[in-house]
Amino acid sequence: MSANSATPTRASGMPKVPFWAQIVAGLVAGVLLGWLARSQDVTWLRTTLEQIGDIFVQLLKLAVAPLVFFAILVSITNLRKVNNAARLAGRTLLWFMITSLIAVAIGLTLGLLTNPGAGTGLTPKDGAKPEKAGSWIDFLTGIVPTDVITPFAELNVLQIVFMAAVAGAAALKLGDRAQPILAFSESVLELLQKALWWVIRLAPIGTVGLIGYAIADYGWDLIGKYATFTADVYIGCALVLFGVYPLLLATVAKVNPLQFFRGAWPAIQLAFVSRSSVGTMPVTQKVTERLGVPKEYTSFAVPFGATTKMDGCAAVYPALAAIFIAQIFDVPLGVQDYVLIAFVSVVGSAATAGLTGATVMLTLTLSTLGLPLEGVGLLMAIDPILDMMRTATNVAGQAVVPVIVAARERILDRDAYDSASASPVDEGGTPEREQKEAVPATV
Repeated sequence: MSANSATPTRASGMPKVPFWAQIVAGLVAGVLLGWLARSQDVTWLRTTLEQIGDIFVQLLKLAVAPLVFFAILVSITNLRKVNNAARLAGRTLLWFMITSLIAVAIGLTLGLLTNPGAGTGLTPKDGAKPEKAGSWIDFLTGIVPTDVITPFAELNVLQIVFMAAVAGAAALKLGDRAQPILAFSESVLELLQKALWWVIRLAPIGTVGLIGYAIADYGWDLIGKYATFTADVYIGCALVLFGVYPLLLATVAKVNPLQFFRGAWPAIQLAFVSRSSVGTMPVTQKVTERLGVPKEYTSFAVPFGATTKMDGCAAVYPALAAIFIAQIFDVPLGVQDYVLIAFVSVVGSAATAGLTGATVMLTLTLSTLGLPLEGVGLLMAIDPILDMMRTATNVAGQAVVPVIVAARERILDRDAYDSASASPVDEGGTPEREQKEAVPATV
């Protein structure tokens, strides 16, 4: 290998700044600008930070509806290329449920040990009912849309997933006659992913706005009121992310956990910043492929997980939030309530839909337990800070499960797994191992 190839450089000779370093720089700049806007009461700076963050999130959401539809449709039809497709799908769902149960157990344990609602100074009158609340009736009846336009217009991801699943199953049934539709769908999906890559490249700028506005608007005083609850969410997610997942990778998949984080890091860091599992989905899919999971299986498991696999938002968080709100409103919880929380976390996680925030899942949990929905208002102010860690945990789980299932089914490319690096995946999607094979080495 030539000596000049050791350090990537731009055409101008300037070294290329790694994407992770750009993200870190955005975080630091956001904190500093947010602190400046709040401490000096710089209104225009606060407004600018808010607009930058909002535009970044809007760009991500712009692609969500068509991306989810075509990703699910294509992923279902791609299962025809995989041996034992039904078995793989079943195992994937099983591990989604297992990891969700473990995550909710961690959330409940932390909540019972730390009493996050005690000593906050918050009272029931500080809460407010959300504009929209989830219930089991809404959840069940809301799966089937009344028309094909409204779900896309109102961004009802659960209904979009339903329509995509029906369309994918119908395409499988039609066989070769559906090939023109499948070819069109794959082209549209590639187009959407290409456009989303451009948005992802803006993540460092979006980070400045999102973090900066959170600091400028909420300040450290508000975070102090929720110190125990915030710490619980971060610790709970960290235990899942850096404890449960590595343990499962080492014992069940029998692979090196550190190597997983090395390969999956681009997706995890983007999830932390964007707070959107669906927005991160193209990167999650690429890093999962780079970790040696077959593309045909990855194209099913990752989109499926991006809309249903939420260990942070739908397991750790609602468990802690339910205990927090119950303590604020002085409502005792019994063993049956904790069992209900676990049930809702496993069955109702699709309600989170991979978008920023977990309000629907929280209201679903509270309504099931009979807790006051005004409690949601207590947590809305702190939600953006919590959502970063929750989403990072979600996305890591969406990559962990395919690795575990692929390893158990003996379809994991272990050489690719062991050679995966933390370098950013290229937007063309060519796995690093294929690039190495395609380019002759220079001596």
